[in-house]
Amino acid sequence: MQSITQHFHDPGNTNMTKHKVAITRYEKPVESLRSAIDISQGLAGVPVQSRVFIKPNIVLWSDVKPFPKWGLITTSRMIEDTVTILSELGFNDITIGEGPVLLDPRDKDIATQAFESLGYTDLEKRFGVKLVNVHRETFVETDLGDDVRLNFNRQFIESDFIVNIPVMKTHSQTVVSLGIKNLKGVIDINSRKVCHSSHESNDLHYMVSRLVNALPQSLTILDGIYTNECGPGFDGKMRRSDLIVASRDVFAADKVGAALLGFSPSDVPYLAHAAEGFDRPVDFSDLEVHGGSIDDFHLNLRHEFEYDHEKKLPMFMSKRGIEGLSVPKPDSTLCTYCFTLTGLILGSIMKAWDGAPWDRVELLTGKIMKPAPGMNKTILLGKCMCKLNADHPDIRQVVPVNSCPPSKNAIIDALVRAGIPIDPDMIQYPQNAPSLLYRKYSGNPEFDESFFRIVPN
Repeated sequence: MQSITQHFHDPGNTNMTKHKVAITRYEKPVESLRSAIDISQGLAGVPVQSRVFIKPNIVLWSDVKPFPKWGLITTSRMIEDTVTILSELGFNDITIGEGPVLLDPRDKDIATQAFESLGYTDLEKRFGVKLVNVHRETFVETDLGDDVRLNFNRQFIESDFIVNIPVMKTHSQTVVSLGIKNLKGVIDINSRKVCHSSHESNDLHYMVSRLVNALPQSLTILDGIYTNECGPGFDGKMRRSDLIVASRDVFAADKVGAALLGFSPSDVPYLAHAAEGFDRPVDFSDLEVHGGSIDDFHLNLRHEFEYDHEKKLPMFMSKRGIEGLSVPKPDSTLCTYCFTLTGLILGSIMKAWDGAPWDRVELLTGKIMKPAPGMNKTILLGKCMCKLNADHPDIRQVVPVNSCPPSKNAIIDALVRAGIPIDPDMIQYPQNAPSLLYRKYSGNPEFDESFFRIVPN
């Protein structure tokens, strides 16, 4: 087991060192990023013989149809610019690695498909970059302190320097998703499930804050060419923002990124945990911001969809007039795969709605939700819910989906048994779902597909 005391950089600093953070506009390829890196001194003192691992943010991928990538996935523009700058400086041991959410748990090659579509294979040919599909590699159990142990990708752990390039987005479970949260993509599936614990103290926010303990020396680059409101998924509101944030200190970068998105760092639970864990201020007193000010580039984004006044339905469903259904807001115990499934289920229900009220059906998710009295049918999504509530006295008719991950066929069957005759294709073929929202952005010149392509040299 790898121990943080053996290898990793401690971001804490009891002498209150001022950590440099650059905020710049994205205006032109290479030069805009080069400016941000220079201002933040992001590569100062890093030996060119270092093994460099670039961690993009590829939340999910579908190779079936076009889907909205803006504000969802790190732009290929930012990845190409990073590799170009590193190569110009003499770095020649560069790896790009990622482990996206698996819409199909059996399809562990989806990252490889994403790499090819995003043009990373061209960088492999031009610069000798190595590509790592995290789901196909080995993991190292890593001690993150306080009895927290997670399994990290070996290439990530054994690198000398990380270039961490998340998208700037808000997140319905963690408020924001930035540099620290992006590290979740290099842990294995079981470790990701552990992060969504029902334990009060070791909840998702606490576990995300611990991820930074596994981070070697690094440069964090927040890709804000596009941002995402109510992310992290394709159903958020994407916008062109043309921002770049860079810092050698991931905690500093995340504090500034959170503020740019519209949130005080103290209101982001994982940042508050990180501040306490590393004896760092949660405010900006340990930062020097250069290039531009937070006020100059401030955005004001929401992090979650609104719910009706009874907290039973998302507002977009309530406004549609849907009745006889309760889908309480997902909490932080809901694992990423089930979180994605829940979104697909809501879309399926919306499509199935014909104006007649459902038969007082509730859908419970995660690990801590309890049934509400007076509901006629209770769908329990996943093994965790079934284990917790299958025999609960307030349930009149239980409709369990008792598997992990939840079986698609079982979900379809459960909805039909609950009186909701959905179109099964939306659940059976989740890779098609992102394309349904593509037309919202297609044809708008601000949403340029070329940012996700690399022109072969």
